[in-house]
Amino acid sequence: MSKLALVTGATSGIGLAYADRLAADGHDLVVVGRRQERLDEFAARAAVKVRTIAADLSTPDGIDAVAEVCASEPLDLLVNNAGVAHYMPLTDLPADKARELVNVKVLAPTLLARAAVGGMVERGRGTIVNVAGMIAFSGPAPHTQMPRRAVYAGSLAHLVTLSQTLSAELEGTGVRVQVVCPGVVATEFHERQGMDLSAVPRMSAADVVTASLRGLELGEVVCAPGVEDVSLLDAVFRAELAAFGGQSPELAGRYR
Repeated sequence: MSKLALVTGATSGIGLAYADRLAADGHDLVVVGRRQERLDEFAARAAVKVRTIAADLSTPDGIDAVAEVCASEPLDLLVNNAGVAHYMPLTDLPADKARELVNVKVLAPTLLARAAVGGMVERGRGTIVNVAGMIAFSGPAPHTQMPRRAVYAGSLAHLVTLSQTLSAELEGTGVRVQVVCPGVVATEFHERQGMDLSAVPRMSAADVVTASLRGLELGEVVCAPGVEDVSLLDAVFRAELAAFGGQSPELAGRYR
């Protein structure tokens, strides 16, 4: 019996790399993107069953249409990959672009995961993969270190914490959750933002997918494809838990 995967943002970059790899592994697919012609191109060359859904996940109608499929189809894998860049400081970010970014990277993956997870739990199996990025960990960086992009970084940080917490909620159900945090990847993503990163060393989208699938085999909830020393991530998460556990109902001395 074939497995069924749904991939958002499947028309290019990391999403297309997921779709290609999963098709090669024998998954039937539901591919979601804004450009119907690219979805059709993929479906025409795939050797598996492919359903295409042209949907804009920055809109309520687009989210609802894909969520309905997530809730009604027996998904084995949901890949929340769709994204938009909008790299700019909050003071420069137009309201419509802020809304689009939050809808695509926060609201859509949250609601699609919510729609899919009930059926996965009932079936006792399934995987949810949320594609974020290492910028999720960049909050403490000083202004001189990297361009400010508060909403973008914050949306990716949401995906990290959502994935970790959801993984804990689903412990023992047979349903796994992973968040993938690549660095700079060689895709059309930055070009559509008007950014020329051709001179910057970049990971391939195929390598990101390889890391994600191997990370699932290793039991990783947070997969960082470009981080060789995994103890760095472990140290971050231990520090977060230490701060969480170090709270008290008494006012801290530095505030008295």
